[in-house]
Amino acid sequence: MCGATGEVRLDGRTPDIGAVSAMAQVMVPRGPDAAGVWSQGRVALGHRRLKIIDLTEAGAQPMVDSELGLSIAWNGCIYNYEQLRDELMSHGYRFFSHSDTEVLLKGYHHWGDKFVDHLKGMYAFAIVERDSGRVLLGRDRLGIKPLYISENADRIRFASSLPALLAGGDIDTRIDQVALHHYMTFHSVVPPPRTILRGVGKLPPASLMVIEPDGTRTTKVYWEPDFTRCDERADWSERDWEDAVLHSLRVAVERRLVADVPVGCLLSGGVDSSLIVGLLAEAGQHGLKTFSIGFESVGGVEGDEFRYSDIIAKRFDTDHHQIRIGTDRMLPALDGAIGAMSEPMVSHDCVAFYLLSQEVAKHVKVVQSGQGADEVFAGYHWYPPMGEPSAASVEGSVASYRAAFFDRDQSAYAKLVSAAVATEDDPSERFVAEHFARIGAATGVDRALRLDTTVMLVDDPVKRVDNMTMAWGLEGRVPFLDHDLVELAATCPPQYKTAHEGKGVLKQAARRVIPADVIDRPKGYFPVPALTHLEGPYLDLVRDALYAPEAKERGLFRPDAVEQLLADPNGRLTPLRGNELWQIALLELWLQKHGIRGPAA
Repeated sequence: MCGATGEVRLDGRTPDIGAVSAMAQVMVPRGPDAAGVWSQGRVALGHRRLKIIDLTEAGAQPMVDSELGLSIAWNGCIYNYEQLRDELMSHGYRFFSHSDTEVLLKGYHHWGDKFVDHLKGMYAFAIVERDSGRVLLGRDRLGIKPLYISENADRIRFASSLPALLAGGDIDTRIDQVALHHYMTFHSVVPPPRTILRGVGKLPPASLMVIEPDGTRTTKVYWEPDFTRCDERADWSERDWEDAVLHSLRVAVERRLVADVPVGCLLSGGVDSSLIVGLLAEAGQHGLKTFSIGFESVGGVEGDEFRYSDIIAKRFDTDHHQIRIGTDRMLPALDGAIGAMSEPMVSHDCVAFYLLSQEVAKHVKVVQSGQGADEVFAGYHWYPPMGEPSAASVEGSVASYRAAFFDRDQSAYAKLVSAAVATEDDPSERFVAEHFARIGAATGVDRALRLDTTVMLVDDPVKRVDNMTMAWGLEGRVPFLDHDLVELAATCPPQYKTAHEGKGVLKQAARRVIPADVIDRPKGYFPVPALTHLEGPYLDLVRDALYAPEAKERGLFRPDAVEQLLADPNGRLTPLRGNELWQIALLELWLQKHGIRGPAA
């Protein structure tokens, strides 16, 4: 998994090794097992290693292949690396390690930039050509692994986390006005290439950035799922689709068993994680370590779903761990979770994942997780309305999606943020409208699923999994985001996905593997009762953050709007039931946690 960083000079100077080392040091939790720094010419690479594949020093990074004249630092896992290794050996390549890292180097040498077409996995990499000075940055198809970038006239820096870039210094930390609008509209999602900070961007998923020796930079997209119906599947019945989905998911789960250490599974008790456990059992994983988390009940709100996870654990005879979190651990963990966020994320699930990962990391270094199924197979409540006649046109789709998904309209936004960061128009609605208008999705449901799968999912649940697991040196793998499965699901008729109150085709396929009690249960969530309503020390934390000198100096929000929210801290909820006060407070808490000061604009 790991953490990668580096610097490319554009001014003829040598790289700042001190800055690269400082950036790598921030990522020790991502890679607690080993470290390395390499520099040659105008490029320096830094790395923190979590040993998952090839535990020997032969797999260390940054990896240099002197024979090929290539160096690499990267973060992720290539699930088909053994097959690619065999293929490359048949072409005459010799290997000095058993790592997937070396496969990337040889694959790039053999196939050039198109080597990414051969990869099945999650990755964000930097590859350096010794002789030409060319640098290639890349990110996996679904953006499972992050890559943040900071650039100016003199240099380009990159890292697996945004706080790592901050440690390197020389960053414009003023607030990006458009990004702030996205944050306040899409419940904290900021689509790439932007982040909340003007001086930091992120490479979009499925993208390659080429940095030529003369400093010229080009970025291209190498993959995009097609959400239209394909001719060869035109006569498929619902049963045919169930067969195909189950087969593809089975392959995805088996792929993610590749490791030189044991692989466990997070088991929430929902359909998605339960199905993964069932398929792992089918694949011969006896004594599989599974993990469920629960919190103390508060105010009559249940804090766990153990009764469902216990059904699955018993059915498949897993080595199951019920992790019970006391209320006293929540507040300290909240501070840690905010510190682990590469970007501010409002979901209460963050602290749950943070605490879960802390405990799971005591037992295994790799887990599979059920994230992504709702976006890939239409599990949310806003998908069925997208299939109504009123949402058939692009304009109708935008209106329907906005009504269900947007946190607030432009008028409410203008009343909340200060004039210094306000926008004249509505960039968030424009972003959705432009995305919906692109070819490759002809129905309202398909447009929403494409946006959610390729954008909203990447910068919310997927980023949450990466940030919170990596805070404890734990590698999270997400089989529902296997790109072959995503491509298949994208072509599935929407009515099969929205059936049975969402995820219809997946639920029906699941009946062949897991008990109906788990499939037919009410839709669950990650319950964190102590954070459901802001009160007591949590409200004090929010108030202190918004009244802090840094917040006043920054001046992001109108003082009268802040006062109104504090006067009724749980009275203003977004359409998706998010707390408006928590949304603005979390942003301030994140900025303060990472030492970001000064006026917003």
